Amino acid sequence: MNEPYRPITCASHERLEFAVLKRQWLEIEVRQGEHAGRHRLLPLDVYAREGVEWLEAMTESGERLALRLDWLLF
Repeated sequence: MNEPYRPITCASHERLEFAVLKRQWLEIEVRQGEHAGRHRLLPLDVYAREGVEWLEAMTESGERLALRLDWLLF
């Protein structure tokens, strides 16, 4: 995680928070990092840590992922 965090739009942030509340599965493309690629994910939490916003999500196989919000496209 060498590059500076770029905040996502408020609308995108709200969409993720709504999906967490409603337990709604989303199709998300991870553009960088070890989990790069297209995934169907269940968002569990949106949080900030050390100046970076993260999505905690679960894959269909039950794996939990922590993904930087600025690496996501949905």
